[in-house]
Amino acid sequence: MDHAGAPLIALRDVSRSFDDGAVVALRGIDLAVAQGEFVSIVGRSGSGKSSLVHIMAGFDKPSSGQVWWQGRAIADRRAWTVLRSSEIGIVFQEFLLLPTLSARENVEIAISKATAGEARRRADDIIARVGLAARAEHLPHALSGGERQRVAIARSLANRPRLLIADEPTGSLDSANAALVLELLFELRRERGAALVLVTHEEAIAARADRVVRLSDGKLENGSGDGGRPS
Repeated sequence: MDHAGAPLIALRDVSRSFDDGAVVALRGIDLAVAQGEFVSIVGRSGSGKSSLVHIMAGFDKPSSGQVWWQGRAIADRRAWTVLRSSEIGIVFQEFLLLPTLSARENVEIAISKATAGEARRRADDIIARVGLAARAEHLPHALSGGERQRVAIARSLANRPRLLIADEPTGSLDSANAALVLELLFELRRERGAALVLVTHEEAIAARADRVVRLSDGKLENGSGDGGRPS
């Protein structure tokens, strides 16, 4: 059950280490994101951004500390699977599309809790919304990089998530396609009222967020993760 006033997602005193503690990726992270908030995460290569995103998405577990969703502690793998299928959308730098499925099918397969007909209608709707209605039947290899990333964005939004995590979503695109993809991402996020956590190395992009979180050597700088504690 959701707790009134709790952040959408919160990391509390989260650390992550590897190789029996020889490598420390995150150190005592306290970070909360509210419903509808746009937070950008910046930091140099090796600062811990990827580790932070993987923990926020439930792909990795903290070595210590806890992740909360709407005031409820989440640790079980099944709980994370349910969240990713219904509440959390994820866009990576790599498009990660299934090569033997069309653009529409790549979106449709991600839609949960819907009949086949409803999944098809929703996939068609979001594919059209990202400007690819005429390309819906094309396989990924027949699409440009910008088009493939738009399919990936459509897939991440197909279940109408409350949290959208984008990890360097334009890193493999040229500047023109990168600008188009970013504007689409921001527009869709505003329309749907989702919170957005965007990892980027570009300060100009980060500056458009409601809040900028800076990572350095696995730690937050200047208390930039403050967002209240779960109730």
